[in-house]
Amino acid sequence: MTFSLAIVGRPNVGKSTLFNRLVGRRLALVDDQPGVTRDLREGEGKLGDLRFTVIDTAGLEDATDDSLPGRMRRLTERAVDMADVCLFMIDARTGVTPTDEIFAEILRKRAKHVILAANKAEGAAADAGILEAYALGLGEPLRLSAEHGEGMPDLYTMLQPLADGFAERAAEEAPEVDVNVPEDEVAPDESLPALTDEKPLQIAVVGRPNAGKSTLINKILGEERLLTGPEAGITRDAISVRTAWDGTPMRIFDTAGMRKRAKVQEKLEKLSVSDGLRAVKFAEVVVVLLDAAIPFEQQDLRIADLAEREGRAVVVAVNKWDVEDNKQEKLRDLKEAFDRLLPQLRGAPLVTVSARTGRGLDRLHDAVVKAWEVWNRRVSTGQLNRWLEGMVSSHPPPAPQGRRIKLRYMTQAKTRPPGFVVMCSHPDKMPDSYTRYLVNGLREAFDMPGTPIRLYMRGQGDRNPYKNKREKNAGALKKHLGRKKG
Repeated sequence: MTFSLAIVGRPNVGKSTLFNRLVGRRLALVDDQPGVTRDLREGEGKLGDLRFTVIDTAGLEDATDDSLPGRMRRLTERAVDMADVCLFMIDARTGVTPTDEIFAEILRKRAKHVILAANKAEGAAADAGILEAYALGLGEPLRLSAEHGEGMPDLYTMLQPLADGFAERAAEEAPEVDVNVPEDEVAPDESLPALTDEKPLQIAVVGRPNAGKSTLINKILGEERLLTGPEAGITRDAISVRTAWDGTPMRIFDTAGMRKRAKVQEKLEKLSVSDGLRAVKFAEVVVVLLDAAIPFEQQDLRIADLAEREGRAVVVAVNKWDVEDNKQEKLRDLKEAFDRLLPQLRGAPLVTVSARTGRGLDRLHDAVVKAWEVWNRRVSTGQLNRWLEGMVSSHPPPAPQGRRIKLRYMTQAKTRPPGFVVMCSHPDKMPDSYTRYLVNGLREAFDMPGTPIRLYMRGQGDRNPYKNKREKNAGALKKHLGRKKG
């Protein structure tokens, strides 16, 4: 990435639509109502041969207090200070508004480079608004249609010289680094995939509204990167941020709070929840964040069960622990309820944290890394079959209709999550209770607490190698005798 481009402007001028076009995917939520975007969303932008970081921002509003619009404005102003180039969008059909004039003045003072873009400029109805844009004093307006892709070549023409200048400056400022590799360095564990900045550990933080998800991620990052506040349901998009948490490269998804399906009526909230569910599917570890005051409500159980069904490693974190009075008694009740209500995640880590003060974040980090390692664990076939022999000896499989099911051998077919195949006779008659017996034994024997385990029963067919040969020979002999008789 050679430079960063922040898209700024009033609400509902088409910033998220342009963001989606530049990144080539529908990452940002788009709706007709204004103010959909609230957080900063970053993506890898592509325009011709240019590669850059594009930042979608909340709509600029004329509010400077601690209200939600005021906090959104401060977050957008921070993006303006950080970005190399600001693309200031106005609505060409509406024309220049007093709010546009206020923010044009701010950009002239704070932004390094500003490109003025008049969006929704298709057709003659936009001509008057484009003429008005000259009065903002930001140069010639770029005529765009983010919805239909018009004006992209002109945007490329304006970005090209800026990109070349940023690339030359970066090459001049890059320090020369001597890399010394010590000869006695310990080799990493080859059974686990290496975590790098290009392939970080992917985490999704999910939970009910107002559980403290954004506050927790801000504390991990060490900065106010995500919009927070006392209002429930502030986060709408599933926002991903990259960080090195205690030296571990991670990509953390902040998701919208998930309420019960019956309460989700608005189209925008439905889009937000579906965006959060998509983040769960892309994650490797899912942190289910609970509120210590009202833990393990029905919706929390559904969210945790969803993560398990998607095959993701699960860590349960109980937030707002700093305001809890009877900590020991509450923790004991939590663990008992967890084991009782979520038996499919038996042994999953349960960590108490305070997103406000940062207490317990070191334990949460260790639990996430351990859950990821278990999720990637591979067991050798020899170990599995020795274990299987002991399990069958202790508790033989049932004998439906007087014919005992024989478990012949076992192997691990996949990781992420661990998946095992048992070759047996009559797999269709194996009861679920015996499958659970084997899964629980796997967890204990090979130290795989909490992670989803997939166990498949497969039949081998008839093991007599001469059966088909005998039938074939008998058929040939019968055919030969019939020909001879004729």
